[in-house]
Amino acid sequence: MVNIPKTRNTLCPGRKCRKHTLHKVSQYKKGKESSKAQGRRRYDRKQKGFGGQTKPILRKKAKTTKKIVLKLECTKCKHKRLMPIKRCKHFELGGDKKGKSGPSY
Repeated sequence: MVNIPKTRNTLCPGRKCRKHTLHKVSQYKKGKESSKAQGRRRYDRKQKGFGGQTKPILRKKAKTTKKIVLKLECTKCKHKRLMPIKRCKHFELGGDKKGKSGPSY
């Protein structure tokens, strides 16, 4: 399980900063697909008319995890950048820190 804090002090490559500043961390999500993209237009044109399904639909999923991508936004200049991290099954953003559990008296 990967636990990442919601803020991180790291280098800002934006033109205004170009130094280490505080960044707000969030998880990257894919946007809505455009119906006007070339691949979508080609696929729709091929599907038109008789003949059924023309391209293969992937049903066998090979991977069990996805690579996590973090979106870092500079708090000073609002410059955003993406930062991929390793694969993991469980990802948590800003969860409780795991402390050393010693004897409690």
